Amino acid sequence: MLKLQIGNGSLDFDNGVAIADILNYLKENRDKAKELDVSKVLNDAIVAEFNGKFVDLSYTVTENGNLQFFTPQSGEGLETLRHSAAHIMAEAVLRLFPGTKLGIGPTIKDGFYYDMDINGTLSEEDLPRIEDEINKIVAENIPFVREELSRDNAIKRFKNLGDNYKVELLEEMTGDTVSLYHQGKFTDLCRGPHIPSTKYLKAFKLLSVAGAYWRGNEKNKMLTRVYGTAFADKKELKDYLFRIEEAKKRDHRKLAKELKLFSFHDEGPGLPFWLPRGVVLKNTLLNYMREKLELRNYIEIETPTMLREELWHTSGHIENYGENMFFTEAVEGERYAIKPMNCPGGMLFYKEERHSYREFPLRVAEFGKVHRFERSGQLQGLFRVRGMTQDDAHHFMTSEQIESEVLDIIKLIDEVYNDFGFAYKLELSTKPEKAIGAEEMWEKATEGLKGALDKFGKEYRINEGDGAFYGPKIDYHLEDALGRTHQCGTIQLDMNLPERFGLNYVGADGNDHRVVMVHRAIYGSIERFCGILIEHYGGKFPLWLSPVQATVLPVSDKFNEYAKTVLSELKKAKIRAEADLSSEKLGYKIRKATLEKIPYMLVVGEKEVADNSVSVRHRDKGDLGSYKITDLIQTLLEENSKKL
Repeated sequence: MLKLQIGNGSLDFDNGVAIADILNYLKENRDKAKELDVSKVLNDAIVAEFNGKFVDLSYTVTENGNLQFFTPQSGEGLETLRHSAAHIMAEAVLRLFPGTKLGIGPTIKDGFYYDMDINGTLSEEDLPRIEDEINKIVAENIPFVREELSRDNAIKRFKNLGDNYKVELLEEMTGDTVSLYHQGKFTDLCRGPHIPSTKYLKAFKLLSVAGAYWRGNEKNKMLTRVYGTAFADKKELKDYLFRIEEAKKRDHRKLAKELKLFSFHDEGPGLPFWLPRGVVLKNTLLNYMREKLELRNYIEIETPTMLREELWHTSGHIENYGENMFFTEAVEGERYAIKPMNCPGGMLFYKEERHSYREFPLRVAEFGKVHRFERSGQLQGLFRVRGMTQDDAHHFMTSEQIESEVLDIIKLIDEVYNDFGFAYKLELSTKPEKAIGAEEMWEKATEGLKGALDKFGKEYRINEGDGAFYGPKIDYHLEDALGRTHQCGTIQLDMNLPERFGLNYVGADGNDHRVVMVHRAIYGSIERFCGILIEHYGGKFPLWLSPVQATVLPVSDKFNEYAKTVLSELKKAKIRAEADLSSEKLGYKIRKATLEKIPYMLVVGEKEVADNSVSVRHRDKGDLGSYKITDLIQTLLEENSKKL
């Protein structure tokens, strides 16, 4: 007999029982299932975990152990469903395009894809036809059947089928045994697990078609990649597809053209050209942050963009990051590197003079321009660029100050993200397998970060073993208006650079001690943060962030002089304003300002001139009526200060 731990208790079964039979037993014995607290997952279970290994429901149990069931609503179950959907899609493509050869079909965030060497041509116009074929396969209720065989026999089988991509994968595997999955006449190389049968795929959608080099190597053949997604039910799928469409509308690259913020040119791939309104947005972010730092006694420095190559050997960047750096040709016999990070310059600043513990914590900020090599295929608007501005800061302190200083940084970041309306999640990453520094320092550093998080009181997740090699870190994952997450802020304790650069301070005992240093970034890359903000707000920035806060719209040319007077008053009050003095009709001017998502439109005509007023329209609220200019300015300044 086998003893299996299930839910809150255990059950005995005959040796060789299939997990599907255990499920059926529990369905027939609902009281027992309720006692074990597994009754909620019985009807929808599609995969199981036995002794830490994910297995099909057809898996035969031959030893004692722990058994857990998963539904498509769980992360584990959803990944299994999507993996199976990739197989079903591949079978559908083979039915429609006989002779197609299959590459790989993994799950990815929010879905799956399959790379295929299509016998013919496949475009996005073919996706509905493939979806129809998938629906036929689902209706056929074909079981997924696992087969284990020797690697050599698997190679022979795929060679006979002419599947050279699978043969290549098999020849690189090291194990003696591999697994295949069959669904009717369709066979694929896969370690599994899978859903019991095709009928369990109830909500799916094929999304797009792209080209992809086999195994990501540009020297290999270009294959056709078909992307898709699947969910537990049609409501979840509908909600996801709505978010996709909304994300397309909010795409910062599209909105940037409408809002006149930035552009890209072939002469500088991955290097954004900031337009006047975009510069205003960037400077607003910088000025806002400088005000925050001023209140916390930061000092600001600026270090060179280009420094001798030797420095980057000292810092370790060339050895660990060199492939992502730009270098100059030799000048006067020496090579220079364009900085990918601000840190080494900050280390040289610290070394300029001897420091005492009395100066600590020493907070040094730099809004430094950095450049990193990203492959052209990876560039993505402001989200992935080659040139960016980072809002770095390096905090120098004693080891006793770690907790209090990190807590202060945590509070600062919380203030900033709240002002932008972002929810966020915290993650503490601890010592990885490969790390530098004494164990005692790692423990002290980790406890300092953990103590600060505990005192702050917001829930956080511990990510064991995922810290940087030079120290533990806290990462911030922002959640935007569409529920997408973006890793932005970070607080990293660094035991590497102080050691490499010999950074010391004079302690209370009069002796030299190694300084403790914390890196922190809040925006991260200001370019990327701008991209996130554009999509988060859908281009409708709150007033305090709007590059143009108000536009004056004269009804006709004869009111242009009054419009200029209104504009002058707004600018004197530090309100970012423009005036549309074109000869276009008022309706056109309003539509143009609305498309540019300018918060306030101030219409001026004969009545407004007579009353020394403006007629106010809001981009979302419509007509707000007539305001005296002084009253409007006061209203705008109050809204601006509240960061609504």
